[in-house]
Amino acid sequence: MRIAWRFAAKYYLLTRNIVVSSPQFPGTAYKRKNSVMAQEIELKFIVAQDGVDALRQHLNALEAKHTPAGQLLNIYYETADNWLRRHDMGLRIRGDQGRYEMTLKIAGRVVGGLHQRPEYNIPLGTPELALEKLPAEVWPQGELPAALAQNVQPLFSTDFERERWVVKEGDSEIEIALELLSGTTQDILTLARRLLDTGVLRQGSLSKAARGYHLAQGNEERPLTALTILRVAPKASVEQGLEAALESALAHWLYHDELLNRGNAKAKAEILHAIARVRHALVLFGGIVPRKATTLLRERLSEAEAALAEAETAQAALFSVATVRAKLTLTDLLINRGWRPFLNAAGEQKIAGSFKRFADIQLSRAAAELKNAFRQPSADGYVDQL
Repeated sequence: MRIAWRFAAKYYLLTRNIVVSSPQFPGTAYKRKNSVMAQEIELKFIVAQDGVDALRQHLNALEAKHTPAGQLLNIYYETADNWLRRHDMGLRIRGDQGRYEMTLKIAGRVVGGLHQRPEYNIPLGTPELALEKLPAEVWPQGELPAALAQNVQPLFSTDFERERWVVKEGDSEIEIALELLSGTTQDILTLARRLLDTGVLRQGSLSKAARGYHLAQGNEERPLTALTILRVAPKASVEQGLEAALESALAHWLYHDELLNRGNAKAKAEILHAIARVRHALVLFGGIVPRKATTLLRERLSEAEAALAEAETAQAALFSVATVRAKLTLTDLLINRGWRPFLNAAGEQKIAGSFKRFADIQLSRAAAELKNAFRQPSADGYVDQL
């Protein structure tokens, strides 16, 4: 059985949660509290099949408080027409030692394996839905849809064990399954980098709910996908365009990691295309973002490319420290907007400008360079120029 460990940070808006979590599958945390809404931020990692014991030994060597494995139950709900999925919502009941909680997650942001989305949590006396207890503002029209309450049914359930270690990192207290109990997201990334040295971790992006939906729908083989022309929101800023380019590349990389893990050898080429998109983005925005802001990332990408070329098996490629480190470096850059400390006043003004205008200028420059290159091509060098 493949086991996934979560690196998760949660910011509590009203009261402190009591948090437990699962090491076996990526997913969300059980919270028992008086408040309703929390902001969840979690970073997912998957452990190699033969690496669980090695990771457990590494964690036991840390100065940490260990809690033995305990059983957790999750029941996920949906309608026949996938109403919740279509509205980017997830609904479940979690049970832990006779305590139950209903959780509704709504749309958020996913950057690689880092998930950021609001969630609403309601304590329950029994494992039965009580949608009327959720606040009205969670629903698209400001009220609970009558058809939803009538038609929602259990779709699948998970029953697994959760084992945890609570460690100190920087100014943070982090639960390894992993949950940030207090502190900063940056400390989670720091601890993640330390754990990568075990060589048995890789970044993952699919939650328990996503995996469960796929299984419930027949577990069809996921197809290879090609990178498409980047599309951004209307009136996007240059910075939003940069983020969209890097996020699309990272998502493409992680998606094809899953395909490579399932035995599709052609997925490796798409992973290399994703790395190429990252490099291309760094070139396009290089007039604004200084090279020193992305030096470490470019080094990591080169190391990842070399590791992918040398890897003889899918597992060697996926769990290579070089490839995992490169993805985490890219995730860190995106989450913390690591280019900002390197911008001067002119750079800050440019990156806040119109992405459409920026794109128009870049396309015009590319067209001019192409026209110049092919104005008088030499017969011998034409193919090289092409």
